[in-house]
Amino acid sequence: MFDATAGTAGGPPAMRDFLSMTAAQPGRPAPIPLNVVTGFLGAGKTTLLNRLLRDPWMADTIVVINEFGEIGLDHLFVEKVDEDLVLMAAGCLCCSIRGDLVGTLEDLLRRRDNGRIRPFRRVVIETTGLADPAPILHTILRHPYLSMRYALDGVVTLVDAVNGEATLDAHEEAVKQAAVADCLVLTKADLLPEGSPDSLKRLTARLAALNPAADIVRVDDAAATAERLLDHGLYCPDGKIGDVARWLGAEAFEEAHHHGHGHDHHGHPDHDHHHHDDHGHSHGHHHHDVNRHDARIRAFCLTSDRPIPAPSFDLFLDLLRSVHGPNLLRVKGLVAVKEEPEHPVVIHGVQHIFHPPVVLDAWPDGDRRTRIVFILRDLDESFVRRLWGAFDGTPAVDTPDAQALTDNPLAIGGNR
Repeated sequence: MFDATAGTAGGPPAMRDFLSMTAAQPGRPAPIPLNVVTGFLGAGKTTLLNRLLRDPWMADTIVVINEFGEIGLDHLFVEKVDEDLVLMAAGCLCCSIRGDLVGTLEDLLRRRDNGRIRPFRRVVIETTGLADPAPILHTILRHPYLSMRYALDGVVTLVDAVNGEATLDAHEEAVKQAAVADCLVLTKADLLPEGSPDSLKRLTARLAALNPAADIVRVDDAAATAERLLDHGLYCPDGKIGDVARWLGAEAFEEAHHHGHGHDHHGHPDHDHHHHDDHGHSHGHHHHDVNRHDARIRAFCLTSDRPIPAPSFDLFLDLLRSVHGPNLLRVKGLVAVKEEPEHPVVIHGVQHIFHPPVVLDAWPDGDRRTRIVFILRDLDESFVRRLWGAFDGTPAVDTPDAQALTDNPLAIGGNR
């Protein structure tokens, strides 16, 4: 269900099959956390890499870059380990891509497993020249071997504080980069003209509205450590499950919802910061154009008190992915499954490609609700909620039930 090749050697199994498989494969090695660093050209990735590669927290990390000469890091090199591998001052290894990314990541695993390089605990991929991070995320999520050995830990998106608003206005790809990020790093804030703090506040508010759960930090802030920027994933480097609630970020959506409804926002008491309806409105002192790319993005958290049967969840996600896959910019969730109510299932996907689900030993806290965070483009939140309700068994007027959807999947509509 999670891929077009589900049930074959090319894709992960359906959840109902996966639940029965997990107990039979206890010896599988823990996946290695992997981060993707992206941002528009000129956003300051070289500045960020210079900072990261000095941080002792980066020891035992592999940083994958396109070309050594392109990013000017010679002053941080300690020794050349191999033709495409150098040791950096902080104890991490910097690797240039030879051929394609899949071959590079596979080769790193072979060297690690054969003892040719010391075991690394994390991989960071720098995406020089790439506007859309989705292809790299798909490379990891859909590859049958890489998806077992690596786990997407998080996306770091750099935003130029000087030109950020203009870039978001002019380039839809920049909005998408911000929407899928786990951490948004503001660069070049020190180059803003004196006496113009409002521009930085507007940019920060705009990014928070696009992606309420993302951590927003300035690159020149002392708190912008490698750990804060990169450690956003589900897995710790030792293979243990980390802070699930922080990874999910569901509370941020609830806070944004309450903030949006809890005050009169320039005459709009029901203004919601995480709903981007296609209408003009005033936000602070910055006019929102109805044609702005931001208006195509919806970010929300779906919650449900009722555990859902695994086959029903399979169908829900499969239908959503099959019909609207390109519009699912990011999906991550903690799902209460009826067959295993004490063992929540973690899901994580980018567009139509989903990582194999992870069954946790126990709930991370007292909240046992299903919580799924959606970052969507050109797809209404109400449609997703109605579809969930149909498979969850929640009665609704003029809405088909699960049986009707299953018997006639081509009848599903949406806002495209």
